[in-house]
Amino acid sequence: MSQTSNQQETSAAEEAVAAQAVSPEAGKELLDQLMKPEVQQSLLVLVDQLPKLTEMMSSLTTAYDFAQSIAKDPVFVNDLKHGFAEFATPVVGKVKGVAAAAIEANERAQADTSTIGVFGLLKILKDPNVQKSLRFAQAFLDTLNDRQKGHR
Repeated sequence: MSQTSNQQETSAAEEAVAAQAVSPEAGKELLDQLMKPEVQQSLLVLVDQLPKLTEMMSSLTTAYDFAQSIAKDPVFVNDLKHGFAEFATPVVGKVKGVAAAAIEANERAQADTSTIGVFGLLKILKDPNVQKSLRFAQAFLDTLNDRQKGHR
């Protein structure tokens, strides 16, 4: 009975290949693939999953259609651009300001070749910005240390 089933499958596949006007080599290769048990098992699983795949494709098609419609909507695209610009503009301004300050600080540091002694260091330590930076650095290092202890 299994041979009869295989012969029917083979003849059906041969007819399908002939109807497609595929070259004989490609048809034989297709038949060889279809005769493999793992390919047959995969096809059975695929056929079992077709209702889910159909439902999923329907959802994807709906999502695709929606995305296409909003992508072609000039009002939506314009609103999206303006919304992004409102968010990005202040950030870009701050980044540019910090970058300009860093460049200026680098230029000043390159121009100043004087040696900072102990008393100069003590004078710098009194600067409120230096104090703020040192407190941040200390808090950051403490946080890293606490996290490192927690992972051990």
